[in-house]
Amino acid sequence: MTVLPLAELGREYVLYGIAGVICLGVFVSLILTPALSAYGRLWEKAAAGFLSAFILAALVLGGVVIGLVFVYYYTDIVNILHGN
Repeated sequence: MTVLPLAELGREYVLYGIAGVICLGVFVSLILTPALSAYGRLWEKAAAGFLSAFILAALVLGGVVIGLVFVYYYTDIVNILHGN
């Protein structure tokens, strides 16, 4: 019997994937769709789409940087919270 590669994933990876899909859907519905519907010409829609993708990249990069800072300074943060 063959085991599917998805069966080997942990629950946290499935939840991360679901959260990523939800966040992408929210981005499309709240940022990309209004940006594209605000313009009529094709080049304006293309520029709005590019700028929306640029915003998405900036948000993802900001989240990664914040996460990496938190992981790097985790012991210091825990020591500050516990009063050590």
